[in-house]
Amino acid sequence: MNICFIGGGNMATAIIGGLCDAGYAAAQLRAVEINADNRARLQSEFGVSATAELAAGVAGSDVVVLAVKPQQLREVAAQLAPLLGGQLVVSIAAGIRATDLARWLGTQHIVRVMPNTPALVRSGISGLYALPEVSQKQREAAQSILNAVGNSLWLDDEAMMDAVTAVSGSGPAYVFYFIEAMLQAARELGFDEAQSKLLVTDTFLGATKLAQSGTEDAGVLRARVTSKNGTTERALLSMEADQVKQSIIKAAHVAAERSREMGDELGGV
Repeated sequence: MNICFIGGGNMATAIIGGLCDAGYAAAQLRAVEINADNRARLQSEFGVSATAELAAGVAGSDVVVLAVKPQQLREVAAQLAPLLGGQLVVSIAAGIRATDLARWLGTQHIVRVMPNTPALVRSGISGLYALPEVSQKQREAAQSILNAVGNSLWLDDEAMMDAVTAVSGSGPAYVFYFIEAMLQAARELGFDEAQSKLLVTDTFLGATKLAQSGTEDAGVLRARVTSKNGTTERALLSMEADQVKQSIIKAAHVAAERSREMGDELGGV
């Protein structure tokens, strides 16, 4: 399977690296990237072919991965449409609906994907949605590409991509926000930078592993750490008084709404 990436930014780089680690030969991968420094980086780091010419990049490809900014995708699609000849198109551009992309490209062989930034360390989670015309073989091809950088989840309804965007697409920022707060608290309590980072990041990593490893839900795990009239209970009561949980839930809802708005704004006729 020959794969062409349109765009050579962070997410494309992460996926290319994951595919190389998964056993893909450099000759199977190529990138179309207008930035000369990015082209040089991709060539030196992975040995893949990188070009500024769209036609040269797409020629001979089985899969085209659209990894450009959402605001640029319509213009790129206009240039790409006459170059397609039955390839599977995988789009990782946030907010652009598969139905709109199909209209721009003149093909129904489209899988829309919402990855997230932990893909950079092969720990991502991606939501995928395929138009009905996408074959099972093409679905498997799309999933194999994203599984090179983490896990994946298929959706039956494209509207759920807005929810994926809100929960896992934007989710790492919520986690980093909480980590920032914990780091500040650690410093204020007397730890230096290195000590604070070790305590906080290992706590997040360990708690996540606990949440993943068993069948018990997060509420049960939380209760086990919370002794009556203890330190954890005092901290959680403070958070409840400040409605921290409700604020996080509200944030996810407004993120999903913004994703829907972007679809309307960027996908108009």
